[in-house]
Amino acid sequence: LSPGCRGAQGRLAYKLLHDLFANYSSALRPVEDTDRALNVTLQVTLSQIIDMDERNQVLTSYLWVRQTWLDAHLTWDKEEYGGIDSIRIPSSYVWRPDIILYNNADEQFGGSMETNVVLRSDGHIMWDSPAITKSSCKVDVSYFPFDGQQCRLTFGSWTYNGNQIDLRNQLDSGDLRDFVENVEWEVLGMPATRNVITYGCCSEPYPDVTYTLLLRRRASFYIFNLLLPCIMVSFLAPLGFYLPADSGEKVSLGVTVLLALTVFQLLVAESMPPSESVPLIGKYYIATMTMITASTALTIFIMNVHHCGPGARPVPPWARRLILHHMARLCCVYEVGESCKSPRRAPGGRAALGDTGGPGESPGEGQVGTEVPGCPWDHCLCHHDALLSNVGYIAGCFRRHRANQRRTGEWKKVAKVMDRFFMWVFFLMVFLMSVLVLGNAA
Repeated sequence: LSPGCRGAQGRLAYKLLHDLFANYSSALRPVEDTDRALNVTLQVTLSQIIDMDERNQVLTSYLWVRQTWLDAHLTWDKEEYGGIDSIRIPSSYVWRPDIILYNNADEQFGGSMETNVVLRSDGHIMWDSPAITKSSCKVDVSYFPFDGQQCRLTFGSWTYNGNQIDLRNQLDSGDLRDFVENVEWEVLGMPATRNVITYGCCSEPYPDVTYTLLLRRRASFYIFNLLLPCIMVSFLAPLGFYLPADSGEKVSLGVTVLLALTVFQLLVAESMPPSESVPLIGKYYIATMTMITASTALTIFIMNVHHCGPGARPVPPWARRLILHHMARLCCVYEVGESCKSPRRAPGGRAALGDTGGPGESPGEGQVGTEVPGCPWDHCLCHHDALLSNVGYIAGCFRRHRANQRRTGEWKKVAKVMDRFFMWVFFLMVFLMSVLVLGNAA
């Protein structure tokens, strides 16, 4: 257009604005028949998920809200005004429906931004306004960090009932074409439904449009920072049974692992809402901590068995048969020089042989009072009773010392077999718990 035409258009637009709002009031519902409802169409575009506060159950999102309706008092003949079909004016000039977010959780209760509206010659008004909303969202963290959430955004009129404003959704779902991907949450959809509810305060129906935001958590961050360290620490705990009992580090290893899991448990508890539903990873932590507590208690018991002194009772026959024979073969516990496939001696075989004879016994013991053939009486030491008595006493002490050593060694082997057995049991428990957690997550 030439500069003259543009100037004429500007004057006509100014005249149009003056004519339209000369006798217009933005306080009343713009309908010709007050008994008929005004149709208002709503469309929501999700631009960004700013934050999901699981502990306070608040979703902060950036939305573009579009509302369209027909204002019967703002129509004109575009031929009389130089073909002007639409104008853009401040939204405060016209009547606007009081559509708000019902489940708003903002302390300041901020509404939409005061943007312009597009007014067409047939009276249709389109109002696009961006809004940062904080909405309450019921968060279910039962399967954290493999959980999904459903957050509802319910829009409706605060004062106009269904007989005055008929609120409808323009599309069957929210618009996600301009959505900015979130690093923590994946949006699966945003279906829209129209509801007509009669509240207890009023007899008139109140329509609303509810957008259900379907979210799924991206679990990679939590897998690498919370789950995998816990699994590795859990597999470290059964190795406490493999430590030698004389090292003095068996109990301290269990306590250290228990403290590490407690720290992870506190990290999870700080970000979760204080509800009755325990997260899946929290259940895994609790089960693992219970297992490590039991393993530490068993370690203390086994160390007590290992350090049985010479005054301990002999190993009972049932324990000798069950632990030293069957369980030792099952757990592949053997002495130095033996293997799992070596034939095993009968328990106590060496003891029976050693008690009857050995290098510690005197060849002449038990033969006091008998004369050795060919040995002169005056020159043979075998006939001195005092010397033979002392040698017998020394041999008896040696036999008792060997019996105490053998008894202590049997109790140490019992402790070693129990260590190996519980090590494999707890390894199996950790593996099953890890598979169970990942299976429930899937």
